[in-house]
Amino acid sequence: MHYLEFERPIAELEGKIVELQKLAEADPTMDIGQDVERLRDRASEMVRDTYARLTPWQKVQVARHPGRPHFLDYARAILDDFTPLAGDRQFGEDQAIVGGLARFRGRPIVFMGQERGNDTSTRIKHNFGMAMPEGYRKAVRLFELAGRFGFPVLSFVDTSGAFPGVTAEERGQAEAIARAIDAGLSLKAPFIATIIGEGGSGGAIAIAAANRVYMLEHAVYSVISPEGAASILWRSADKAQEAATALKITAQDLQELKLIDAIVPEPEGGAHRGPHATIDAVSDQIAAGLAELDGMNGEQLVKSRREKYLAIGRNL
Repeated sequence: MHYLEFERPIAELEGKIVELQKLAEADPTMDIGQDVERLRDRASEMVRDTYARLTPWQKVQVARHPGRPHFLDYARAILDDFTPLAGDRQFGEDQAIVGGLARFRGRPIVFMGQERGNDTSTRIKHNFGMAMPEGYRKAVRLFELAGRFGFPVLSFVDTSGAFPGVTAEERGQAEAIARAIDAGLSLKAPFIATIIGEGGSGGAIAIAAANRVYMLEHAVYSVISPEGAASILWRSADKAQEAATALKITAQDLQELKLIDAIVPEPEGGAHRGPHATIDAVSDQIAAGLAELDGMNGEQLVKSRREKYLAIGRNL
């Protein structure tokens, strides 16, 4: 397991458990059952206490944990007849955003999500989840497809932001993001977005201007990364911890500010310690959200969505 810096005491304790187990394997006469059980109880208590009082910066670290389930893990677990669609019909294919058609609990839907990758080759393939303009234009294409057939849209956000390179700017990155946001706001079908890891800047909101926005308990959602904010405000990325606190980027802060609709609980120790339970919890929350939206027609969905975002900051 990959341990974060603040998890060092937990790592040491769980390391002792592994050492005892190896000693027992080497010498079957050793009776270490009670010792192992005691250490496991202590480790569980430490995990519970640590994750109950995470700072915003620590939540950023958890949201970026490489062991967290990524978009394709969710897609393979909760979607049937998973059929990706490629290309924006203008320039090319962008694999940072994966999208297409599928069934969710027997119901036809359009899906899209940012995929970071799990190892070096897949991270390069998916550009670490940072989409180019063609990725957002593909999202627009999928929004239009969903609206044409009345299929609900399920999006899964996990990106540090849109790709900031020169080539992306040359191809109209800002315009592509703006069109994706507009397409999401104009969609005459149910639209549910879930922040499953890091929701960064316009790269995130481009596929998250939804009727319902959910966040995992230890996910983060912000207008800029803490490091980026620190570089602008203090001219030093070393102030990232202070920036994370000031930005109000945690699920708990954002629910209080009425920017998201619900928090999806994670297992003790974060989603990386219980990926299957996390995916099941997200699936149940999405199903509940779809049930809430089922009685609304296309015009009502658009009106409700627009009113939701126009009200941000006015009703605090």
